[in-house]
Amino acid sequence: MIRTTAVPRPVRIGTALLGVAGIVTLAGCAGGTNTDAAAPAESASALAATSAPSASASASASAATGSATSSGTYADGTYEATGQYATPESVETVDVTLTIADDTITAVEVTGDPQAAESKRYQSEFIGGIQGEVVGKKLDEISVSKVAGSSLTSGGFNNAVETIKTEAKA
Repeated sequence: MIRTTAVPRPVRIGTALLGVAGIVTLAGCAGGTNTDAAAPAESASALAATSAPSASASASASAATGSATSSGTYADGTYEATGQYATPESVETVDVTLTIADDTITAVEVTGDPQAAESKRYQSEFIGGIQGEVVGKKLDEISVSKVAGSSLTSGGFNNAVETIKTEAKA
C-alpha cells in the first residue's frame, strides 16, 4: 500500500497566491522598449482597484500661476497634481509640478512619498530620469511608460499629468 500525505488546502492556496504575486511583481519589472504608456497605466490601475478603494489621480491639482495664451491649448503657468499607482506591496503617490509655456513643458519636478523600500528605489530612479523625458516636449505628446527602470511610477506620473491637463485648459 502506497501512502501519500496530502498537502493541506490552506497551504496549497497560499502557495498559489504567492506564485501569482511573484508573476505580477516580475511583470512590473519586465524590460522592453514599450513606448505606449496605456498598458502599464492600465495594469497599475487594475492592480490598484483590487488593493485600494481609490486609485485615481488626486484632485489636488491647482494652478499656482497661469495666464491664458492666445495661440495655445493650455494656459501658461506652473501646475501641481498628485498621482497614485499600485505596487504589489502598497499604493504609492507622486507629486508632480509642471511648468508650461506655449503648450510645451519647460520644467518638471516630481517628489515621492514611498511606503515600501523597493518603491523608494524606483521613485528615486524615476525622479532622476524624468526631466530628460518630458522637458522641451509638448504637453499633449508626453506619455511615459518606463523611466530609468521604473514602470509603475510612470502610471502615477501620467495620472497627475492628466489632472494637470484638465486644470491648464485655456
